[in-house]
Amino acid sequence: MITFVDRAILHASSGDGGNGCASVHREKFKPLGGPDGGNGGRGGDVILEVDPSTTSLLDVHRRPHRIANAGKPGQGKNKSGSDADDVIVPVPDGTVVSTESGMVLADLVGAGARYTVARGGRGGLGNAALASQRRKAPGFALLGEGGGAADVVLELKMLADVGLVGFPSAGKSSLVSVLSAARPKIADYPFTTLAPNLGVVKVDATIFTVADVPGLIPGASEGKGLGLEFLRHIERCAGLVHVIDCATLEPGRDPVADLDAIEAELAEYGGLADRPRLVALNKIDVPDAAELAEMITPSLLERGLAVFPISAVTHEGLDNLRYAMAAMVGAVRTERELLDPGVARPVIRPLPVDDSGFTVTKQGDEFIVRGPRPERWVRQTDFSNEEAVGYLADRLARLGVEAELVKLGASAGCTVIIGREDDSVVFDWQPSIDAGAGYVTGRRGTDERLEDW
Repeated sequence: MITFVDRAILHASSGDGGNGCASVHREKFKPLGGPDGGNGGRGGDVILEVDPSTTSLLDVHRRPHRIANAGKPGQGKNKSGSDADDVIVPVPDGTVVSTESGMVLADLVGAGARYTVARGGRGGLGNAALASQRRKAPGFALLGEGGGAADVVLELKMLADVGLVGFPSAGKSSLVSVLSAARPKIADYPFTTLAPNLGVVKVDATIFTVADVPGLIPGASEGKGLGLEFLRHIERCAGLVHVIDCATLEPGRDPVADLDAIEAELAEYGGLADRPRLVALNKIDVPDAAELAEMITPSLLERGLAVFPISAVTHEGLDNLRYAMAAMVGAVRTERELLDPGVARPVIRPLPVDDSGFTVTKQGDEFIVRGPRPERWVRQTDFSNEEAVGYLADRLARLGVEAELVKLGASAGCTVIIGREDDSVVFDWQPSIDAGAGYVTGRRGTDERLEDW
């Protein structure tokens, strides 16, 4: 049974906004009570949130589809529809959110960190909110905005301070078990560890985490073994410890060759050249291994590496390694604090002074209008109601869409498209409809300006 998942695809669908209500207050002896339609409720969001008690993406793997509910519609007597509840998806600390093409959207670090994958639609305004001096009794309301949908890739990159790397059966899991209270599976065959093991180590006042990264063999960065699946977990490590098996009996294997092979895979994976390294020559409780470790130590020291002969079985040399790891982590933490003191700075991105919020482009005989507000207004318009269509025309004119169409040479009857190709509204433009028509008379739900359409 799968118990650890570090990569999953989430299919998120947010809720639609509730429709606004078109209603008129009715009470005895008050025939003109005025509009009292309430607003629609907001649709629910789909939100990722870091939960310290969540350790893998197993729940997302088992339930990849998350759908939020729609907001409730408004009602008469100024009753607004209730907002839908958000769908909270708990994820482990260190989850990276990206598109299927690989573009990173968010890096969730720290308990409570959030990212909204799909935002719920806004609720439509009721006719009470649409009333004005020029339109005192609107016979229409706005529709709720549709919710969104998104497919995102979630990847877990463990937040470990020290990553243990090495060949299978080098003793990484055993080392984690004696350095911390973690109890990973330990056996005498390769690829015993099928998921990273995380342990907490305390050295005096320094507390740090150690991760055992399984499955590194030559070719791991190209997908051989399990390395490609778990190399991502050492990207955040402050430092690396090479755990070298000095007692291996496999032909063609020796400690220096093992070190060079793992370093080659780390270089091929990329992004780890700046991590400090320590070398732990393991299994010196075996006499031949102890002699081999003593022989190769000078050559490793010449490379500038700190070398620690250890035995995870007898605990020999573990204190020296433990203090060296704490010093390495402390130095990296100090450097990071100097580079980033942790003072939050607001990022202000003002819009250009000439940004009108929409664009109009001419393609052949067609004029295409794009922009967040025009597209949202179109989605919220009930085109079966003439007064609602007239209200949309007024809003577009006030925004400057009509003026831009005239500037580009549009004339009566030209085809105007508002929105994306897969979700657009196409109509024949009538330049006589503008925001300066004043108060519109006629039956509720109609607009005299549309009689010739």
